Amino acid sequence: MRVFLRRVFSLNDPGWGRSGSQGSGQGSNQPGQQNQDTPGRDERRNRRPDAPPDLDELWRDFNRKLNQVFRGGKGNGPRGPSSGGAGFPTPSFGKGSIGVVAAVLLALWLGSGIYILPEGHVAVILQFGEFRQLNESPGLSWRIPYPVQQAEIVNTQQLRQAEVGYRGNVKNKVLKEALMLSQDQSIVDLQIAVQYRISDARSFLFNNQLSGGPDNLIRQAAETATREVVGAKTIDQVLYEEKEAVAKAARQQTQNILNRYRVGIVVVDLNVQQAQPPEQVQAAFEDANKAAQDRERLINEGMAYANDVIPKARGAAARLMQEAEGYRQSSIATAEGDANRFKQVLTEYAKAPQVTRERMYLEVMQQIFSNNAKVFVDSKAGSNLLYLPLDKLMQQAGVDTPAAASARGANGELAPPAPMQPVPKAGSDEARGRAAARTRERESGR
Repeated sequence: MRVFLRRVFSLNDPGWGRSGSQGSGQGSNQPGQQNQDTPGRDERRNRRPDAPPDLDELWRDFNRKLNQVFRGGKGNGPRGPSSGGAGFPTPSFGKGSIGVVAAVLLALWLGSGIYILPEGHVAVILQFGEFRQLNESPGLSWRIPYPVQQAEIVNTQQLRQAEVGYRGNVKNKVLKEALMLSQDQSIVDLQIAVQYRISDARSFLFNNQLSGGPDNLIRQAAETATREVVGAKTIDQVLYEEKEAVAKAARQQTQNILNRYRVGIVVVDLNVQQAQPPEQVQAAFEDANKAAQDRERLINEGMAYANDVIPKARGAAARLMQEAEGYRQSSIATAEGDANRFKQVLTEYAKAPQVTRERMYLEVMQQIFSNNAKVFVDSKAGSNLLYLPLDKLMQQAGVDTPAAASARGANGELAPPAPMQPVPKAGSDEARGRAAARTRERESGR
């Protein structure tokens, strides 16, 4: 090929592009050469050697050398009207030249089957439009050139994204896709972004027949799945309570739809970019939402107050019930004790009525005078007044009680009390004598 080009484009020829007589350095009187020079040819012959070549002469020189190459000769062919018109030579091809050209073209055609497979890509080899094989080995590969085989290279590692309800920016909404109906007959404005990868290149090429490409297929599947999920939820669940659960359920449902179509796509993630009521009713929805929040706040405050008051009331009620139960048991025990004591007194009274009456009288008087100030006046003793400070005596007796603790026995039981001295009657002679003696002692002391 290089030799062929050198023979056609001989750049070292000083006469290439000039007239034949100047290029060869010979006159027109060569044997077998017809001298048909015209006045224009005489002008070209008279040009200066350093003048630029003529374009017509360049074209004629090129045709002449091309004719020599394919004819295998070196002579000049006849030029004239019968040789191709306009004075240009008609090239003729030999068998050897045709074989060289055919070999060159065959080599170029076979070389067109070489392709480079990048990392993370898969080449699907098609033979006459039908699937032949998959090539997953990155690097330099070869296939039978077109039109026998074709290589469709698919990127299986690229993370692609399809938008539902918007395009590019959430503010650029597509309301036909974004508006969805919830379970409680409310309209929700949703914008969703679906991220996916190609998992099966063969299924992706042959089963994805939508006009918009894979993004259109993902968009329709995600919209269908999201409408199904939102239709089973209330608006509060979609916007606030179960937003993440809605996105997860929509992703799973989208993957199920794609699996039924066998398009070779796996959904990586589905994100809810924005969820809100329609703009026309957004202000009223915010007011209703604020009222619902106030309602929840008041309910929480009431529950907190109830949790504070109810345990206290229950504790107070339990304490009162315990006190009432204790009082009941104490009253019953006291009544039973009084009844038993009365039965014992009745038994003793039956045995000695006089003594029992005297003893009961003394016990009652002891209970009466134990907490009152006592003053005894003897009206029969004259004008002298006898004052007995019994309260101080009782207080002194209370101070002396620690000394009475020594009267306990070794086994911890109390010693029997000393027998009570009989109290003399107020009108007896012994009492009168004692009072008269004290009066005389005071008078003698004066």
